[in-house]
Amino acid sequence: MRFVIVTGMSGGGKSTAIHMLEDAGYYCVDNLPLSLIEKFTELITMPESEITKVCIGLDVRAGQRFGEAADIIANLKEKGIPVEILYMDASDRVLVKRYKESRRLHPLSQPGDRVEDGINRERKMLKEIFKMADYVMDTSNLLTRELREEIDRIFVNNEEYNSLMVNILSFGFKYGIPVDADLVFDVRFLPNPYYIDELKTQTGNDKGVQDYVKSFPECGQFCDKLTDMLEFLIPGYIREGKYQLVVAIGCTGGQHRSVTIANEIYARLKDKGGKYGLKLSHRDVKNSLK
Repeated sequence: MRFVIVTGMSGGGKSTAIHMLEDAGYYCVDNLPLSLIEKFTELITMPESEITKVCIGLDVRAGQRFGEAADIIANLKEKGIPVEILYMDASDRVLVKRYKESRRLHPLSQPGDRVEDGINRERKMLKEIFKMADYVMDTSNLLTRELREEIDRIFVNNEEYNSLMVNILSFGFKYGIPVDADLVFDVRFLPNPYYIDELKTQTGNDKGVQDYVKSFPECGQFCDKLTDMLEFLIPGYIREGKYQLVVAIGCTGGQHRSVTIANEIYARLKDKGGKYGLKLSHRDVKNSLK
């Protein structure tokens, strides 16, 4: 049996994850009262039960005490129930943005509160559940498609998973260093395709720019060294429980060199078959060249 409990921050993507698990054939029950969890578990684990994949959604909407939820889950594990906890999260900044865009109140908001106040209360309530989580998914920078890929990888294809999402991000220094960057690398030491007329309006997603940037030996040497460094660092971040790593690669405008190298590093790490989430983002390609 596969028994998944989906919990985490309001606005972190719990409902979306539950719907995806339902699409994957899981029997899903959202916001089940704590008092019914053990009884529900008894029913689905009876010999005559035909349910082999189940998902329960737990959150703070009903004012549930999550210290009690942690005890209930611990009791289930002691009884040999293979409970897995999927914790959905996002940065406070992203959560605030999502609430403001939806114009909804945080479920723990009180009169006169800011959204941040409700978020802080919820993080405290979920502290013990977070420590117990088997998987932590930070959806701050995840597209719906990427989230589905991660859900399928863990709960459908049964692949090994570590709760680290590595985001290879290209950017332009002229637009500022990404505020969420953990590691920043400057590739402005490479010749700039911007000054080649036929390449000026292209980006590092185009073959012409890629061929030009990669024609310099320094490009290959840099990619070799950076790949080697990341392969050394990532297992350490996983051991320390980090669940998001943003590797920012910058050039002047974020159009040519950084995009080319971000694509290359992403391809190299993906080809290694790493047991961690991996995504590729180009922050400033949308800033069109004139």
